[in-house]
Amino acid sequence: MNNQQQVDYWNGAVGERWAALHDQIDRSLGHLTQAFIPFAKPAPGLRVLDIGCGCGTTTLTFALEVRPEGSVAGIDISAPMLAVARARAAASHADIMFALSDAATHDFQPVFDLVVSRFGVMFFADPVAAFANIRRALVPGGRLAFVCWRSAAENLWASLPMAAARELLPPQEPVDPQAPGPFAFADAAHVEAILGGAGFGDIAIGKFDGHFHMGPTPQDAGDAALAIGPLSRAAADLDEETRTRIRAVVAEAMTPFATAEGVLAPAACWFVRARV
Repeated sequence: MNNQQQVDYWNGAVGERWAALHDQIDRSLGHLTQAFIPFAKPAPGLRVLDIGCGCGTTTLTFALEVRPEGSVAGIDISAPMLAVARARAAASHADIMFALSDAATHDFQPVFDLVVSRFGVMFFADPVAAFANIRRALVPGGRLAFVCWRSAAENLWASLPMAAARELLPPQEPVDPQAPGPFAFADAAHVEAILGGAGFGDIAIGKFDGHFHMGPTPQDAGDAALAIGPLSRAAADLDEETRTRIRAVVAEAMTPFATAEGVLAPAACWFVRARV
């Protein structure tokens, strides 16, 4: 997808669905979010920009970390998700500015000490140009911190449902592994080259292995896989009978990851830092 395709995608049915499911998505990403916040090292007084802020979960969390003198702004291309973010901020009396805009081309001014993103930077059509533009938002010495997915194969929450349902899906077109999408940053060397090309220095990329909460039961995991992630896209146009069969095979595949806390499927990330 080019950037306009991404805008259309996240302002259509997918953006509406993610907005409606924001509580579920927060639960799914909860373990990873809890690890990412301290990695980013927010501190009182910092001015923070949250790229791809979605429904505002990380934006609200960083706002708590930088108070009372600090400030936080969020930017996203999805109007449905930003509507949720604004409502949540208003309900919590948080003074947060949200911008409906594309971070790849937004007219940033150098006013932020820290730019962060939770799974929001893997979708740029031209990632070097996008990060060069994001770099303009940082003051001299400012920091960048983000979390992105490693390979789909390492992320069983995404790859195992696809494998389990493969015979029930239409043929899948081969995808350029570095094309905009959730796993575009699977190669750490590729990420480092992008950031270096965009003018960042002191780049550090480290592995984090956690879990993706897919719901209380394997049956819930089948529903979750059809709601978000690669399988949801592959099965979007299938009839309900086929989708019911997919739910069943995914539930069976996810049963080994069932725990007292829910279905916890392996999730593999890069935690990335860089500096202006």
